[in-house]
Amino acid sequence: MAGIVLIIILTARYRIHAFFALLMASMLTGLIFGLPVTDILSTIKTGFGQIVGSLGLLIILGTTLGLMLEHTGSTSVLAAYVLRKTGTGRSSLALNIIGYVVGMPIFCDSGFIVLSGLNKAMAVRSGISMLIMASSLATGLYAVHCMMPPHPGIMAATGIIQADVGKVMLYGLLIALPASACGYAWSLYAGHKLPAPPVEAPDITIPSGRLPSVGMAVLPIAIPILLIALRSFLALEKNATSLVIQTLNILGIPEVAITIGIILTLLSLRNGQASNVRKILVEGAEKASGILVIIGGGGAFGAILAKADLGRHIAENPAITGTGILLPFLITAIIKTAQGSSTVAIITAASIIHPLLPALGLNTPDGNILSVLAMGAGSMMISHTNDAYFWVISRFSGLEIKDMLRVYTTATLIMGIAAMSGVYLLSLLIR
Repeated sequence: MAGIVLIIILTARYRIHAFFALLMASMLTGLIFGLPVTDILSTIKTGFGQIVGSLGLLIILGTTLGLMLEHTGSTSVLAAYVLRKTGTGRSSLALNIIGYVVGMPIFCDSGFIVLSGLNKAMAVRSGISMLIMASSLATGLYAVHCMMPPHPGIMAATGIIQADVGKVMLYGLLIALPASACGYAWSLYAGHKLPAPPVEAPDITIPSGRLPSVGMAVLPIAIPILLIALRSFLALEKNATSLVIQTLNILGIPEVAITIGIILTLLSLRNGQASNVRKILVEGAEKASGILVIIGGGGAFGAILAKADLGRHIAENPAITGTGILLPFLITAIIKTAQGSSTVAIITAASIIHPLLPALGLNTPDGNILSVLAMGAGSMMISHTNDAYFWVISRFSGLEIKDMLRVYTTATLIMGIAAMSGVYLLSLLIR
């Protein structure tokens, strides 16, 4: 507990980078458990290297795919398509759906920034309060960001807990759907009770050149998900008897599938955009590096906890082990609420939970999946003033903090509870 408290204090109060907080927590935890300093250092290096080695390529490729979709205009095409289907009168619902779809490959903060111009334009055209519109979009993006790989937090937790990536992806996508819907419903309900803030008509710059078709815009998202899911659910590793199945087995490897998504995105490049590819690749690598450092710190902390045999100590406490699937959710929710970052919260929680899986009765393939999903649900609650995404929404929408707390922050609480309810129902079906 001392390590967890230290992480929360350093990241939430003193704004120290999460990597250094995790590193100091690892050192402190090792010393508390009486490990020699040489063992602590070697364990930290081993844990850091293992987690970065297993997840590094996937996170770099996933980050790059998201940037490619932004730069090619694919996200704008998908947004316009959904709006045509739902109509202007249901603009807030359309934005929630757009957030859910666009948020699959793109970080929630990046997605909100990219779509903020469209958000303002739809608020002006429809006359719906910006508070409702912004919160509807934000909750749609947030739901899949917390619940679905290859987003870095839940992707790292999947690697740490050693859960099946394909099943976590599909189950997470399904559970994120009612969570997103609950966020939208609360935004609509609470937003109507508050005065609509003034909104200035935005100056939207339409990208020059040929935009990709809807099909080309959706393929880089749909094809990787489909390939990874096929590999997982058909158990291709055990039934590789034909050339087709062997090929699907290779294409369904997450790194290969996401690379295919990047290639498909390159095919939708407009005239004059090809020269930007090098810049996008550099930006993708640089953006992913900051995430990988945090993930490596989480891996180091987890390795220290495993070395100290924390699971055996907690297994002796029936009050804790009796919580089962609820414990991963609660630990993640506490860390998230205290320090603000969903990614840091779920990585830290995964490092804590991994050695406890046998004591919790979750050390099975299905138990691993449920643990990761429960932590994803916990990483939704509660987004408030210590969360960078909270400030992105407020700044780009021109919303007052008190209104954000009453609408968006409360929505994230409801979303977390809805997602955890979905995880619990799933546990009844698959265990």
